[in-house]
Amino acid sequence: MTILKRSWQSWAALTLALAALAALPLLTPDAPIAYKPIRMFSIFVLTIGATVVSLLPLPPVFVAVTLLVCAHFSTGLLISRLAGNEGMASTAFFLILAANWLLAWRCVSILSELRIRSRAIDSLLRLVIPAVFGAWILILWEAATRGLGIPFIILPPPSAIGARFASSIPILWADVQQTVFKAVIFGYVVGCASGFAVAILADRIAFFRRGLLPIANLMSALPIIGVAPIMVMWFGFDWQSKAAVVIIMTFFPMLVNTIAGLSAAGSMERDLMRSYASDYWQTLTKLRLPAAMPFIFNALKINSTLALIGAIVAEFFGTPIVGMGFRISTEIGRMNVDMVWAEITVAALVGSIFYGVVALGERALTFWHPSNRGG
Repeated sequence: MTILKRSWQSWAALTLALAALAALPLLTPDAPIAYKPIRMFSIFVLTIGATVVSLLPLPPVFVAVTLLVCAHFSTGLLISRLAGNEGMASTAFFLILAANWLLAWRCVSILSELRIRSRAIDSLLRLVIPAVFGAWILILWEAATRGLGIPFIILPPPSAIGARFASSIPILWADVQQTVFKAVIFGYVVGCASGFAVAILADRIAFFRRGLLPIANLMSALPIIGVAPIMVMWFGFDWQSKAAVVIIMTFFPMLVNTIAGLSAAGSMERDLMRSYASDYWQTLTKLRLPAAMPFIFNALKINSTLALIGAIVAEFFGTPIVGMGFRISTEIGRMNVDMVWAEITVAALVGSIFYGVVALGERALTFWHPSNRGG
């Protein structure tokens, strides 16, 4: 009874696997390419065998590794036969797929409950768990688009997007150079630095702060769809107009967060600095700026995504024949949706890397903050 309560995913997976076995075949009778008996046998042996292992009182690490290998190998054998059989998946196909998904869920649950003393293995687990979760998003996407025969123009399968990505690396790299290395980085640095400098000025001059903050809140609400064409008219069709949009989008989050952060230091700490006869700049550099660092990095992380979004959207309104936004708007007009999704994938990767670099910088510089003490 205890095993039943702790492993409901395994019992559900076993039920679904047996139901799939009873509902064979995996493809409709008119499928042009049928599953070979040895492949079908391997799929069910791997799935049912992994389910049985997960129900036995075995070491958690062994169970997790078995589930990880068997569930994904079985799913690979299952999905690889869909090429050429689009829209031909039967009920049994989706039942055995759901069983493997539940086994992967059980695997992730076991890995999440492990308490590892080795920091290297613990770091590896932190990568494996989200990797499995993300892999299953792609697996279910692939199975749904190919198994249900969803039209390519509506939603292409991940395998088609990956193939287009691999064959278009030179084009995608040129787009990254135009959008990221020119517009995004320049606009991000200038916008964040300007927002920080103006925040220091507003903190120093009281009337400036009272007059600027309401305007900053108003300007931060401006729609990018309206600002972008104006910047293109002012600065031309090259990367300078996109950098201007990025500056506008990153300036105000940095301004507002820095001003809020400069007020984070407690009154007792400020009184202590006054007792040491510290002037404004000494108090600012030794107390208030360190206390404001979490706020500043919060703005930097927000701006890391806003900058990329702003540059891509701005390219919709005019750009040279290169750039991520240009590529998306052009290829969607040609109905090349796989190229559009490849460009979206590049944007997601670049944005994630950008955000990760800022987050690592935050951990290095604000290690003393309570939010980072846990490691």
